[in-house]
Amino acid sequence: MTRIDFHTNIPDKLSYACRLARKAYASRARVVLLAEDTAQAAALDAALWTLSETDFLPHVMASDPLAAHTPIIITDRDDAELPHYDMLVNLTRATPAQLGRFQRVFEIISTDDSDAAAGRKRYVAYKQQSYPLTHFVAGQS
Repeated sequence: MTRIDFHTNIPDKLSYACRLARKAYASRARVVLLAEDTAQAAALDAALWTLSETDFLPHVMASDPLAAHTPIIITDRDDAELPHYDMLVNLTRATPAQLGRFQRVFEIISTDDSDAAAGRKRYVAYKQQSYPLTHFVAGQS
């Protein structure tokens, strides 16, 4: 069953998602970054190129012909055809349609009140469906 990790109180979702992608890539995991829209997907693409001067994070959009060979995939389409289902980083305010296909899902919830409210609704829904859940609050020890 899919394990779902909620990371809340995140001041910068894009930067946080990039750091998660770097960590996943370092552990040889494959990850899909699900963006809210095309603008956020483009911002993720740019952020992954500039995350670090010493790290190279191979990534492409889900529609790219190299997607099947690339460990980090970016998409803004919830129904996108994906080459792998190891990890999903959800940056949207919706429940991902393909949630159950992934081994692990990271729900990234910002400090924004409406984003937090949407995250709480998803948490309750996942709990009712008996998904294994963890919760990490940024800024707390």
